[in-house]
Amino acid sequence: MKHTDGQTEPMKVIFNYNNVFFSFFYDDASACIHRSHEYAMNYVYSGEMVLDNGREEIHAGKGECVFIPRDHHITMHKKPCGGERYCGIFLSFTRSFLREMYAKLGCSQEESGMSKPEMRAVKLPNTPEIASLFASMTPYFNAKERPNDDFMHLKLQEGLLALLHIDRRFATLLFDFNESWKIDILDFMNENYMYEFSLEELAHYTGRSLATFKRDFKKLSDLTPGKWLMRKRLEVAYGLMKEGGKKIVDVYAEVGFKNPSHFSTAFKKQYGIPPTAVSA
Repeated sequence: MKHTDGQTEPMKVIFNYNNVFFSFFYDDASACIHRSHEYAMNYVYSGEMVLDNGREEIHAGKGECVFIPRDHHITMHKKPCGGERYCGIFLSFTRSFLREMYAKLGCSQEESGMSKPEMRAVKLPNTPEIASLFASMTPYFNAKERPNDDFMHLKLQEGLLALLHIDRRFATLLFDFNESWKIDILDFMNENYMYEFSLEELAHYTGRSLATFKRDFKKLSDLTPGKWLMRKRLEVAYGLMKEGGKKIVDVYAEVGFKNPSHFSTAFKKQYGIPPTAVSA
């Protein structure tokens, strides 16, 4: 996760018990860019969570739960509400776990012919199964009460079953183990240039091994991926200031720079002039 809400790291505590994450935040608000490698459920025990995927905002309050697809880019805002700090429980369904559950549960012929639900974050209905599942885990917000891994494994199974009872089409999504198709590298980078990615993440999100990603990228550009992203950010920033009339303070974070000083240095290196010469 990459924090975007200020220069100081928010006060937070996160426990990971066998892919079940307990988190709580003490400050007024915490915003982070999040991309889960796995399918997940995020339950709000107290406070409020706002998810923004660029198209819509999803507000989840106390007692509400959201399903988040694998490799789904989303910005999360977690904050106090009703006089209570944010506390949440995050269930991560790994590929190996889903394979294990598929072997146990299988998939009926009827389900195999169903269409997949849309790949987007959705708020789940408040069912008894979800309420009882997360209520049973709240004692473990106390770090001294560490649960056994096998107990958390059972909770992951309960979470999966709760999803399948809400909509059987989740089975067609969660139990699809086909290898990821390669997606166009430059399409992905042009769409996501403002985010910080390691080479391993770029390879993963474009459906490639690291070695294959490096080989494929060399066919597309003489630049390294890092330098390509830097040039792209500066080109977009130039256009926003020159054509859009935006100021430096409005542009640097939008295109992916952490501070205006870094932006100004990189801009002058590429264009030979400071951004103030272009900015309105």
